[in-house]
Amino acid sequence: MNHDKGEFSFSTCWNIKKHQTGKEMIEEIKKLGFSQVELNYHVTKEMLSSIRPLIDQGEIRISSVHNVFPYNNDKEFDTDSLMLGFEDSEKRKKAVDYLIQTVEYGVELGARGVVVHPGEVPFSSNIDAELRKIYHSYGKDSEEYKVLWREMIEKRQTNGEGFIERIQNSLEEACEYIARKQYNIGIGIETRSRCYQIPTLEEASRIIDHLKEAPVYLWYDIGHAMMMERMGLYHCASHQEQIKGKILGVHIHETIGLSDHWCPYVHSREHQYFDPFIEIIDAAQIKVYELKDKCSPDDIHQSHQLVVNKLDQYRS
Repeated sequence: MNHDKGEFSFSTCWNIKKHQTGKEMIEEIKKLGFSQVELNYHVTKEMLSSIRPLIDQGEIRISSVHNVFPYNNDKEFDTDSLMLGFEDSEKRKKAVDYLIQTVEYGVELGARGVVVHPGEVPFSSNIDAELRKIYHSYGKDSEEYKVLWREMIEKRQTNGEGFIERIQNSLEEACEYIARKQYNIGIGIETRSRCYQIPTLEEASRIIDHLKEAPVYLWYDIGHAMMMERMGLYHCASHQEQIKGKILGVHIHETIGLSDHWCPYVHSREHQYFDPFIEIIDAAQIKVYELKDKCSPDDIHQSHQLVVNKLDQYRS
């Protein structure tokens, strides 16, 4: 079997927990046949020091880096936070500074994109976890689910606009910096995995349209979009045409129910549900597998072959 993965990249989230050095982590990914890597937000400065020689020697290319990069232990600015939407101006400025730092690393490492979790609408409790519990116990059509879902949507819509506006302002500030420096790199705002997080596909489209000439695009995380569709936040197909030309990158993985980061087609054994996303993968400039450590090399090779076959059929 030809293991060369060509135009596809692979995220370090797959094997970062098992390696002490960045070099070992990258070597294992290279063995899968990937010559491009996305450095996720758990990559430390220490790990990066042993990855740099591999980049300099042309052994690996960095397709993208994931904000906040390198690893930052500040919980207030982790991947599930208000981030670019903070009401507190000092915190929002710090979040923008973190994004600019990630951009600087991205440019230095030759990345074409920066993946960003822009923010969320805050709730007093984790309403997403509560909804999932009901989803698994009673189902999406149960009265319990519908009541809590309506409550979540109402609060999300009522409180969301201010956060979206601040996220837009933050992205604009980062893009002004990119323009001043004349950097050739894009920011991809990622579809998220919890129902109170920003953006939905519609919100992403609005943010991108608002920023017009700025290098802000959608980072379409397929597994997250599948989960949000199953929970009822949006219907992926109805936004397909609207967002197709706005996609910078894609995270390729599949869900089993509401569990994500599985190999497409292989783990779900579902051969139709993933098919509409082949068009999204084709449209993305940067195509990254973002898989969990339970996915074996054999699973990954098999899944990739199925994705490539589907892509070839779509392109022909």
